[in-house]
Amino acid sequence: MMKFAQAVLFGLTLIWAAGVMAADRSIEDFYGEFAGRSISASADKLKKRDINVEIKEVRRGFNISWTTVTFQKGGKATRKSYTIDFRRTKREGIYQSAMRQDVFGNRTPNDPMKGDPYVWSRIRGDTLSVYALIVTGDGSYDMQVYNRTLTANGMTLDFKRFLEGEEVKSITGELQRIK
Repeated sequence: MMKFAQAVLFGLTLIWAAGVMAADRSIEDFYGEFAGRSISASADKLKKRDINVEIKEVRRGFNISWTTVTFQKGGKATRKSYTIDFRRTKREGIYQSAMRQDVFGNRTPNDPMKGDPYVWSRIRGDTLSVYALIVTGDGSYDMQVYNRTLTANGMTLDFKRFLEGEEVKSITGELQRIK
């Protein structure tokens, strides 16, 4: 009987440990500045990019700002920067974007029916995902997914872009925590 009790206790410990390991991180775990390199693959082209990501607290949520520098042939560099505020929702681990101001001065999500991206984020395990849905002019959709997964030294980036469900671009990268 003692071996049975030990086996049950061991099994319950494993179940508890698996639950703890699978627990979602808090947004505060993602706060910081990260920098690194990525490789972009689209239409049989590979491009290297420098990436900088900063995630910080703002009133009622957090902000993600990122810059990518893409290197072209001949040494020309193209820089793009983005910043998005996210607000907590009543759903645990899910945040809505606050990209525009309404008539009362409140920060709210964009309107996808006006051609603006509808953006939201969620945390699952070690991954902070940002989703951007764009309704195109012909009524189809363009979906972009940024998965930022925490690692011991920083984070990995896995970006995918889909047009009507077909993957058309993929970017992966490693970023080190610098702050």
